[in-house]
This record gives sequence, C-alpha cells and structure tokens, in this order.
Amino acid sequence: MKVILINRLLFFLATAGLIVAGIFFLLLTKNSRALTVYRDREYWEKTGDIVWEVKTGEKKLALTFDDGPSPTFTGRVLDLLARYNARATFFVIGSRVEIYPDIISRQFREGHEIGNHTYLHREVNRMPEAELREDLYRAHLAVFDIIGEDMRVFRPTSGFYNETIVRVAKTLNYEVVIWTWGQDSRDWTVVSGETIAHKIINTVKPGDIILFHDQGGDRSNTLQALRIILPVLQERGYSFVTVSELLEE
Repeated sequence: MKVILINRLLFFLATAGLIVAGIFFLLLTKNSRALTVYRDREYWEKTGDIVWEVKTGEKKLALTFDDGPSPTFTGRVLDLLARYNARATFFVIGSRVEIYPDIISRQFREGHEIGNHTYLHREVNRMPEAELREDLYRAHLAVFDIIGEDMRVFRPTSGFYNETIVRVAKTLNYEVVIWTWGQDSRDWTVVSGETIAHKIINTVKPGDIILFHDQGGDRSNTLQALRIILPVLQERGYSFVTVSELLEE
C-alpha cells in the first residue's frame, strides 16, 4: 500500500512539475513575442516605412474608416463629418468600390481621402507577394477610375505588416498606415458608442490615427461615438484631417 501511495505521489509531483514548466514556457514565449513585436515596430518606425501616429505640436487628428463603402452607413458617416467640417480617410475595399462608385465620388468631392484596403479583404500575410501586388493594383485601379487620382495610403488587413507588405506597398508609392496603439475603437464588437467615445476622448493626443469601420455589420455604435467625439474634441481645439495631411506635419 505504501509503495502505491509513494508512486502516486511521485506521479502527482511529476505532473505538477510539467504543468508549472508548461506555464512558464508559455509566459516566456508570450513575453518573447511581445518583445519581438515591439522591436519590429521600433525598426519600422526608424525606417519611416510604416506609420502609427505622427509627432506634431498642433492639435490634429486623423479619423480613419475601414472596409467600406457601405450603402447603409457610409453616407451617414459623411453627413456627420460634414456637419463638423471634419475630413477623414476611408480605407476602402476595391470590390465594394466597384459596386458603390457614387459613394467614393462623394467622399472625394467632400474633401476626404481614399486609401487602399485591398480588393477582396483577404488576410495579407497569407498571400504570396505577386498575388498581393495584383490585389492592391486591382483596388488601386478601381478607385482611380472613379476619382482620377492615385491613392497615397494603404492599410493592410488586420494591421498586419512585414517586409513583403512594405515592399509591395512601395511599388505603388503607398505609405503603410496602421493606427495609433490604444486608438482602435473596436466598433466591430458589441461595445457601445458611448463607451468608444469616452475612451477616445480620455486618451487621445495630437497626431493620433483613430480606427473606425463604416462597413461589416451594424455600425450604429460608430455613428453614436462620432456624435459625441466630434463636438467634444472640436471644443477642445482639435481639428480632423486626412492621414496624408497629417503626414505633412
């Protein structure tokens, strides 16, 4: 009986040791990945090939909207921006551009910037380089055919970036634009517009690039957030400019 109890105890200790070692390994791996991501961003910031925010002494912000255009929500976003004389950058999906060219025309006519967000919204990190280049060029042409001007900025899907993505973007003379860490509105979740607005208002700083979406589900929370953010931040002296205008600072 003692032998059985000892064997069970040894088995338990060995199992517990493996669990602790596993947890330690996961934490170490997680921290290592976090450091790698940080070093990666630090490297790209030094090269100037990827932008998260812009250092500026002026109280300027860039509102950005991904995944459109939407026949349901984009027009309502544009109405709000017009009410407060705010400009924004819309990172559009090429296949949707072809379906809703009138929305793109309106965005351009009202002084907003159009940016490339791929043609089919596939995950860019899973696409071969030649395929990614073709995809971006197809989206580029879709927009050019409507506004008669080249887009200047590109936002990769999911904010993913690497050397291949930067290299392909450069072939089309794009600036790769992510968003300011901490300024992802997460409006694609069930979070309320009021919660989104309060978070942004309390953490925003000059030169930030803020991420919203004008397509991909119910964007009522996006509209609600904008109704709060635009007047409050204007009252605090902020102006809303396009990404390219911000980059000129």
